[in-house]
Amino acid sequence: MPAAASSHVRLRALPSVTGTLRAVEALLLGGGQRTARRNAWTSVLEDRRRAKDRMEAQHVLEAASGRTSRAT
Repeated sequence: MPAAASSHVRLRALPSVTGTLRAVEALLLGGGQRTARRNAWTSVLEDRRRAKDRMEAQHVLEAASGRTSRAT
């Protein structure tokens, strides 16, 4: 058997940053705390989305009324 065929290179995928953080989180926090933290972060993201939507709607209304937006 040729030397190249008999030597196998084993590559192990390194864990992603997200996967690593989730593993550390699982060790440090109980299930309820993890869920509460994720729910809080989901709320933050939703609030940011709504704020962006409000700004866009305000820009459209100001443009329709002929005023210029001061936020630009």
